[in-house]
Amino acid sequence: MKSVWNKALVRWLILPMLLVSAVVAQPKSADAADDNLNLLVDSAILIDADSGKILYEQNADTALGIASMTKMMTEYLMFEAIEKGQIKWDQRYSVTDYTYRISQDRRLSNVPLREDDSYTIKELYEAMAIYSANAATIAIAETIAGTETEFVAMMNKKADELGLEGYKFVNSTGLNNADLQGSHPEGTGETDENVMPAKSVAKLAYHLMKDYPEVLETTSIPTMKFREGTSDEIKMDNWNFMLPGQVFEYKNATVDGLKTGTTDFAGHCFTGTATKDGMRVIAVVTKAVDSKGQGSYKARFDATAALFNYGFSQFSKEEIVPAGYKFKDQKQLPVQKGKEDFVGITVKDPIEMVVKTSEKDLYVPKLVIDKKKLTDGSLEAAIKADEVVGQVEVVKSEGTDYGYITGKSATSKVVTNDAVERASWFSLGLQAVGHFFANLWDGAKGFVTGLF
Repeated sequence: MKSVWNKALVRWLILPMLLVSAVVAQPKSADAADDNLNLLVDSAILIDADSGKILYEQNADTALGIASMTKMMTEYLMFEAIEKGQIKWDQRYSVTDYTYRISQDRRLSNVPLREDDSYTIKELYEAMAIYSANAATIAIAETIAGTETEFVAMMNKKADELGLEGYKFVNSTGLNNADLQGSHPEGTGETDENVMPAKSVAKLAYHLMKDYPEVLETTSIPTMKFREGTSDEIKMDNWNFMLPGQVFEYKNATVDGLKTGTTDFAGHCFTGTATKDGMRVIAVVTKAVDSKGQGSYKARFDATAALFNYGFSQFSKEEIVPAGYKFKDQKQLPVQKGKEDFVGITVKDPIEMVVKTSEKDLYVPKLVIDKKKLTDGSLEAAIKADEVVGQVEVVKSEGTDYGYITGKSATSKVVTNDAVERASWFSLGLQAVGHFFANLWDGAKGFVTGLF
């Protein structure tokens, strides 16, 4: 009997402990997933490519080496020059002593150029975008600006125009200046290297893809032959190993860009973009390492895959504010000198945002009335229908919101529902008399009340 009693007592003592353990051991749900991805990188950022909404960031404001991700700026300036008619795809470039010497350095990513030959801008661009060919990149820079020195000035100017921060361009390629065999651009140091925060790199990629989406037609090519069918034929394998069919192919979505980068100073870097179910994201990682602290191609693609997984599994495009939305606390505005005393207001266009699916309800509309439209707190008739009187902004009621890569926010116009005609002079006169006696009565009432 004593033995039976002891066993029962043990059961009763152990049961609460087991229940507590079961609760503690429960894995986190997707909704409660830790936002800290613990990436083994110096910096990282993930954005929605359509809106520029920042979905994740890690040390994204610190200026770090970017290596050949630099070439995205060279690509931007090249597309811009073609758009303006300053250069053409079939325009030929005659090899200079500088580009010849750099192209013969097999330590660097290059397609060897013949000293006595010429190449089309299209050939040079493909070599740059697919194979990260450095001499080809310098050739494009010289074609556009005359010298790489002048081109670097253009790069820094364009960075300012695009609103990039923390940038410093010292060459067109992303190489360390020490690799340029004493021919580094004037005004730059012998061992200088391009630097930029991950946030600015993502912003550059965002603008490149927005303004010149055709860039993806080339960056998505896994392999191509340079000067195919000639004695100069060279197989160019894309350094983006996440492309379909490549060794680190990302199978959860379609990767089609954008640019890798590797130097001793910058480490293993990558700006990648992928699309799935109509949603495209851009990821940037710098100085990626493995669990042993060693940088590698695999490390940068593993970090990028983690960002892609996070973006596609946790985020979705949601309608936060529908068209015609009426504000609960302010459905109308007062009107002066009109046939009506009030006019209704609504949101003109819907606001869609890429947000964490589990946090959709945390985003709320905020009404911002244009004070310039008001006189003593009221609109003055006549008022047209659909007249803009302010805007609606979307704010997150709790938790962290990283904002947008552009610095702008999601907004929509707030407009009047109906027209309000201006009252006639007679009606306005009656209104004035009414207001006079109303004010007189209020004053008298106050005086009488004060006596008692």
